[in-house]
Amino acid sequence: MKLSVVSPVYRAEKDLEELITRIKKAVSSDVFALEIILVDDFSPDNSWIEIERLSAIHPEIVGIKLSRNFGQHYAITAGLDHISGDYVVVMDCDLQDKPEEISKLLEKTKEGFDIVLARRFNRQDSFLKKLFSKTFYKTLGYLTGSKQDETVANFGVYKKNVIKEVCNLRESIRYFPTMVKWVGFKTAYVDVQHASRQQGESNYNLKKMLNLALDIVLAFSDKPLRLIIKLGMTIAFISFLMAAYAIYSKFSGDVSVSGYASLITSIWFLSGCILITLGVIGLYVGKTFEGVKNRPIYIIEKKVNAQQNDKS
Repeated sequence: MKLSVVSPVYRAEKDLEELITRIKKAVSSDVFALEIILVDDFSPDNSWIEIERLSAIHPEIVGIKLSRNFGQHYAITAGLDHISGDYVVVMDCDLQDKPEEISKLLEKTKEGFDIVLARRFNRQDSFLKKLFSKTFYKTLGYLTGSKQDETVANFGVYKKNVIKEVCNLRESIRYFPTMVKWVGFKTAYVDVQHASRQQGESNYNLKKMLNLALDIVLAFSDKPLRLIIKLGMTIAFISFLMAAYAIYSKFSGDVSVSGYASLITSIWFLSGCILITLGVIGLYVGKTFEGVKNRPIYIIEKKVNAQQNDKS
């Protein structure tokens, strides 16, 4: 059997050699032939030079360099399009996903599971990142109508048939965990240790995380549109009650002149609701416009030790 390990690379030149060493040590060569696919997402440091150097030493390494920074989940897609293994491991390159946990995940697949996801029971991240992550996944779960777990990310073992179906999803907005959840298959969770970051800081700042959250919601849910409909119905119902009260006041002789403050407040409130509605609809139209362009999901600039089988 063959095991493919896919890892997107960004600002990780100092981590790559240790990553390769620990992966090779963690995976038994008696059981699996090993393939390590490193996808350089146009990293501004010397990550690609390091990938080329390591690929000359380790024939198991397949190096892919994207033509620009497409994003983590697009880099994962590029790696998945090149896998040849019977089982696939997706993991980050910063060593927070510990290579030593791969064997534990593989062991769980023997029970007949197609997907085994790593659940980080003690995340080694900052308080603010963990708080944002928890809020993000709670909101995402509500808007997409699916259960989301902030302790589960990309790290996991996937059978080849699962990855094949994920790769068949060629929509322009990519978010690997949600795509895995959508294709289904028998899934298990295994608690793993989560390591602290060894080099630098996370490349996901608040702006990037908010943009990612917006893309995911627009790509995988129509609930914002449903919420707008509910808002409109609520406003219409309140307006009906206010109209009924105004008619009652007229016939009872208790008519008072409406004040400027209440009038202007109503106008601004309804105008704001209209603008929000148009904005949300505009976002969906914009994402649809991006999708119908049918542009490549990613573009490859260079490869080392790779076959020409990408589906970009």
